[in-house]
Amino acid sequence: MHLPHPEPYAAPAPAGHPEGAGPHPVQTHPEEVLAGQPLAAEVHPGNAVPEDELPEGYTPTERDLPVIGRAEPEADTLPLTGAAEAPVPNERGPLYVVGDVHGYLDQLVAALAAQGLIDAEGNWAAGNARLWFLGDFTDRGPDGIGVIDLVMRLSAEAAAAGGYCKALMGNHELLLLGAKRFVDTPVNSGAGTATFQAAWLLNGGQKSDMDRLQDVHVQWMARLDAVAVEDDHLLLHSDTTAYLDYGDTVEDVNEAVQDVLTRNDPDECWDLFRKMTKRFSFRDEEAGPPAVRELLGAYGGSRVVHGHSPIPYLLGEVGTEDGEDGERPVVEGPHVYADGLAIAMDGGVTMAGKLLVVQLPVAG
Repeated sequence: MHLPHPEPYAAPAPAGHPEGAGPHPVQTHPEEVLAGQPLAAEVHPGNAVPEDELPEGYTPTERDLPVIGRAEPEADTLPLTGAAEAPVPNERGPLYVVGDVHGYLDQLVAALAAQGLIDAEGNWAAGNARLWFLGDFTDRGPDGIGVIDLVMRLSAEAAAAGGYCKALMGNHELLLLGAKRFVDTPVNSGAGTATFQAAWLLNGGQKSDMDRLQDVHVQWMARLDAVAVEDDHLLLHSDTTAYLDYGDTVEDVNEAVQDVLTRNDPDECWDLFRKMTKRFSFRDEEAGPPAVRELLGAYGGSRVVHGHSPIPYLLGEVGTEDGEDGERPVVEGPHVYADGLAIAMDGGVTMAGKLLVVQLPVAG
């Protein structure tokens, strides 16, 4: 299914761009990534939702898109790069996960194309493959709304092809929702008075994203699940045990998070955001594995796959999420740790690392 694209989005001028020099054009994608077929700016894949119009086939309240049949999971480690295999009729396709994107739309398109999940025009090309995003679509990077538009459109296209594209809620989705809904309403942060607006700006909120944020994006983010189990993998955004505060089953957690967002209470939403921002529960050599096992025991699966904490942080490497140190972290792929029970997927794209799109399972 090919969906129509609206007029291209002209991003605001970056720092150092001369005033009066015109809008900063949308970047095209590297020719070497898309096999000599760069995308023209007028068909940028992120521009999928014209104004308030939903893309054809997209239903924001539908979480479980149809998948026909099921294939046994692969026993061996699957490669991190290379095109997805051709889908087998009546069987469940290969499973992929995507780490934190943070508005880096061009890097996301390149990574999806490298795995054969989208074609040179940015359309779904992987048949019945299954794709999960682990959250944090916006903030810090240049085009968070374009990222959300792309994921929404691929959800419809993948479903039409017999696969699916789904997403989990990250702490930055909660932050953007709070900034939109509550703006500068004071909340009790536990360490004094705070506001979602101030926290959003402090954590890389982009005015261009807020200006382009529409009701369809708000509705989509507010309906995302927080936890999922897929092929014996427990998928989370954050490497924290705070999910247990919201329920003892996957269904309970997702329902509790939805209830919080539906009640629309700023203090309650802030508490949810604060808990989902916690990290490093699995990093300690002694306490980490038991923490992972506690989550697995409650929600199922034999491994946790998460984003949120950049891999260079987990490895203790020098660097900041804002990339101020000038040192490029070396991230080749996901980080398997906590006695092999946890897989970290945030490659540190905000700190000049790598945006990871990986086929599961991985070795460790």
